[in-house]
Amino acid sequence: MRRTPGEGAGPGGRPAEAVLVTGMGATTPLGADVRGTWEGLLAGRSGIAAIEAPWAARLPVRIAGSMHRDPYTAVDRVRRRRLDRSQAAALAAAGEAWSDAGPPEVESERLAVVVGTGIGGGLTMLDQYDVLRKRGGRAVSPYTVPRLMPNGASAVVSLLVGARAGTHAPTSACASGAEAIAVGALLIRAGRADVVVAGGTDACLHPLSIGAFAQMRALSLRNDEPDLASRPFDRGRDGFVMSEGAGMVVLERAEFARSRGARVHAALAGAGVTSDAHHITLPDAGGQVRAIEEALRDAGVTGGDIGHVNAHATGTPQGDVAESRALTAAVGSHPVVTAAKSATGHLLGASGAVEAILTVLALKDSLVPAVRNLDEVGDGIELDLVTGAPRKAGATAALSTSFGFGGHNVVLAFTRV
Repeated sequence: MRRTPGEGAGPGGRPAEAVLVTGMGATTPLGADVRGTWEGLLAGRSGIAAIEAPWAARLPVRIAGSMHRDPYTAVDRVRRRRLDRSQAAALAAAGEAWSDAGPPEVESERLAVVVGTGIGGGLTMLDQYDVLRKRGGRAVSPYTVPRLMPNGASAVVSLLVGARAGTHAPTSACASGAEAIAVGALLIRAGRADVVVAGGTDACLHPLSIGAFAQMRALSLRNDEPDLASRPFDRGRDGFVMSEGAGMVVLERAEFARSRGARVHAALAGAGVTSDAHHITLPDAGGQVRAIEEALRDAGVTGGDIGHVNAHATGTPQGDVAESRALTAAVGSHPVVTAAKSATGHLLGASGAVEAILTVLALKDSLVPAVRNLDEVGDGIELDLVTGAPRKAGATAALSTSFGFGGHNVVLAFTRV
C-alpha cells in the first residue's frame, strides 16, 4: 500500500513520523539572510564578483562569491578572535533559523545539532601558519585549534542553542550541508531528539583553495565577466565559481511541532544517501540515481510526484551531464528544474543546506527561480529548465540534489504540509 507523502519508512517497515522544517536561516553572496537570498535569486541577480584582494592578481582565477554581509559584523570583538569565518557564518545562519522557528522551547537533552562542512576552518589554518612562519610559535593564536577543527562550527551552534542530545559534523565535500540535514532527520526518526538544528557552512576564499581548484581545471576562467561565469547546463559552461556562506534549518518531530503550534514551512519527507566507489572527483550517474530512488522510497512518493528539482548543477562539463542523466532516469524529464549556483556560485559544504532552503521556498511560493546565464542548453541535457524569469509551478513534492568529491550523493525530498 502506498504511503502518504511525508510519512517515510520507519524501523521494521512501519511509517515514520514526519519531520517538519520550522525554521530557516542563511547568509550567501546574494543576501545576508533567507529573505535577501530568495529575493535576489528571483530577481535574477548574481552574487559573483571580481576578487579585489591583491593576492588574486597572481591567480588564473580571480572571481568568487563573497558573502553579502561580513558574518563578523554580528559578533563582538572578543568573540571575533575566537571564531573562524566559517563558524561566524554558521552562527549567523543558525541564529536566524532559531529565531524563525519560534524559537522552540525544548529540553536541551532533546535538542541536537548537525553542521556539515567541506573545508572547516581552512582560513584559520592558513592564516596562523603564516603567523608561525613570520613571527614564531609564541605569536600563534591560542584559539587556533577550536577555530580550525572541522567540528568547530557545529560546536559553536550547539553552544548558541544549548543542545545536549548530540553535536555532529559530517564532512562529505559539497554534499556536507545536505547530509547534515539527512542526519538530523535520522536523529528525530530514531527518537533521539525532538528538535535538530542542521545545515552547512564553508568560508575559505584564499589563494591556496582557489589556486588548487583552478589547477584541477574545475573553475570557470571568465575573469572579465564575473556575473556570466557560473553557467549550469549551458553549452558554454567551463567550471564552477567558488563561493562562501552558510545555511541552517530547524527540524522538528511532527507531534512536537504541532503541540507547540509551530509555523511549518514544509516536511522533510525523505532522504537518500549513497556513495559511488567510482572516482575521487568524477561523478557517477548510477550512484546519483540510487540516491534519488532512495529518497523517493523514503518519502513514500514516486518520480511522477516530483514537480520540482533544485539541481546540484555546478556548471562543470561532466558533472551537469551526469546529473541530467540521473534525473531523467530516476524521475523523468517532467519536473521543473533550476540551478541556484548560477546566481550564488558554489558554496561548497554550505551549498546543499542553502539549496534545501531554496527548494522549500519554491514549494511554499509555488515559484521556481530561473537559471542564470543559460543561453543554450548543452548537449546531453534533457531537462525542463527554467529560463528567463521565474516560473509558476504548483509542485507538492520537490527534490534537492547534492553531490560531492569522493563520490558522496545526498538527495533530500520535501513535500508541502
